[in-house]
Amino acid sequence: MIPIIRVARPTDNIQALLPFYCQGLGLQVLSSFVDHNGFDGVMLGHAVAPYHLEFTHRAGHVVGRAPTADNLLVFYLPDAEVWHAAVQRMVAHGFDAVPADNAYWDERGRTFEDPDGYRVVLQPAQWTL
Repeated sequence: MIPIIRVARPTDNIQALLPFYCQGLGLQVLSSFVDHNGFDGVMLGHAVAPYHLEFTHRAGHVVGRAPTADNLLVFYLPDAEVWHAAVQRMVAHGFDAVPADNAYWDERGRTFEDPDGYRVVLQPAQWTL
């Protein structure tokens, strides 16, 4: 059995993140909630993927930006056409690649920064150990 992973993090503005992750990365809103024990949130992903991202906001709580430029989510896209389409979709929606903090990611991939300063790498490779 392969576990399903949820990557959850707080944000100061859920709505500001949605264009980046939905239009840019092509993720879908899987679920959302309002004022659940004082938190609002949204889960993004693909219905059949074994992962999803959750962004939450608690009223009156300030989160701030990513602590470093090396806070990454890496998506491995081994099919060259799929990778190219993903990069083009980001650019078409106004998200330009940024220089990676670790030059390794610039050798083949592209790094994009979300409105909170967290980064997503689109890596044209098969993940291996």
